[in-house]
Amino acid sequence: MYPTMHLALFATLVALILIATLVPFSRATQWWIRDLDFPRLQITIVALVVLAAQLLVDDLADPVSQGLIAVNALCLGYQAWWIIPYTRIYPREVKAALGVSEAERIRILTANVLTPNRNTDGLIALIREHQPDVFVTLETDAWWQERLDVLETDYPHALKCPLDNLYGMHVYSRLPLEDAAIQFLVEDDIPSMHALAILPSGRKVRMHFLHPAPPSPTEHDESTERDAELLVVAKSVAEVDTPVIVAGDLNDVAWSTTTRLFRKISGLLDPRIGRGMFNTFHADHWFLRWPLDHLFHSRHFTLSFIRRLPHFGSDHFPVLVELAYDRVRGAAQEGLAADEDDLALAEQKIAAEPVEVDDVHEPQA
Repeated sequence: MYPTMHLALFATLVALILIATLVPFSRATQWWIRDLDFPRLQITIVALVVLAAQLLVDDLADPVSQGLIAVNALCLGYQAWWIIPYTRIYPREVKAALGVSEAERIRILTANVLTPNRNTDGLIALIREHQPDVFVTLETDAWWQERLDVLETDYPHALKCPLDNLYGMHVYSRLPLEDAAIQFLVEDDIPSMHALAILPSGRKVRMHFLHPAPPSPTEHDESTERDAELLVVAKSVAEVDTPVIVAGDLNDVAWSTTTRLFRKISGLLDPRIGRGMFNTFHADHWFLRWPLDHLFHSRHFTLSFIRRLPHFGSDHFPVLVELAYDRVRGAAQEGLAADEDDLALAEQKIAAEPVEVDDVHEPQA
């Protein structure tokens, strides 16, 4: 390839990488801006491949080539900064569980089933194999509910909200549930579920299950609805003494500005930090995957394990997490801290929607 041709190609590729890197700096909530938070892993890989090609074929003495290499390297470093915490080279945020009795453990399975998916047997087989204490399903309608109800013998405690709009939600639990509520916090057709789960030890754990709508051309032009729902729940659980778990398909990646803001405001920990990305979507496209299904928890817990389970026909993989109550060891765990700018940004995002922190049901231990 002639020098001018490959230089033009690299200039085009670096310009695209630079645009994809700079646009998310904006706090604008338009879907096409916020959706660039998602493919940071893919952008990092592309930037790395382009950088390798530049170093191999460019004239490294040429000032233009040097400039393009420098810009690409800076973009690569910045994109990598967001995703490196979700690799094993980063220190773990949550400690491994040690010597905690079974009575103080809770195992939770979350699964976005994809409403048109009809492989209920596949999901039920996973539930019976892994024996979660609680499982939450998303996008479940009345058809799914009828088939999941066969598990009620083992999971007699449930919250059910079957819907045909891809936002149905069900929680089934072998643990007793207290002070439970189904709410529609931001949108009239998108539920969330809130309850206290009682561990075999008698300890009560506050749980919130969420599935806000994403910013996209087919859903919402902006991310305001999603952001407000996440942040009112974050504020409602901040600094509470009761053990807390928040889980679900948040329609946001683990490394986005909004999810990081959720962690800062709530004070909750992410067990994936230092362990892996556990990408759950899209199950059918290995080259377009990111972590959309989450579980965050308070410092009361350490981690027994976190696993991505096999594909059962949905566009999401299910996730299985077991936490162990260990307040002594957990107290030394540290997550992200909010500063004044974070607090102001959270208030601004909440104010964009007709919802307040007091609207969130707070199960009382």
